[in-house]
Amino acid sequence: MNTEEEKRSLLLEMIAFSTVDGELHKRELEFLWLVAQELNIDQKLFQDLFHQENIPQIIKSEFQRIQQFYRLALIMHCDGILHEKEAKAIQQIAIEMGLNPTATKRVLDLMKKAPNAMIDPKKLLKVFQEQHN
Repeated sequence: MNTEEEKRSLLLEMIAFSTVDGELHKRELEFLWLVAQELNIDQKLFQDLFHQENIPQIIKSEFQRIQQFYRLALIMHCDGILHEKEAKAIQQIAIEMGLNPTATKRVLDLMKKAPNAMIDPKKLLKVFQEQHN
């Protein structure tokens, strides 16, 4: 991640997605805080982000778009409840990111079958690379 603005934008997108089902679950909040810490965002700024409007930025790198998609998918699974609104929203977000719909569906299916919804990073990238051929 390059700039503070990009980091805030990614986190704002994650915050918006985490509340698409109408509530923010404790596990979602904890996950968001972990991501904020990884992005070197302090507690005060993190709390302020919940009161800011999300104006999505275009992520140029495909690798970063895949990372962000996977983060969103993890949020979708972390509360243990898969809402229909979340499923529709993540598919739309993936399309807007320019990610291959077949690859994103495959990743979501793999996550659904995994015991903790996590998949190996190499497998994640392989699913998207297969779609390039």
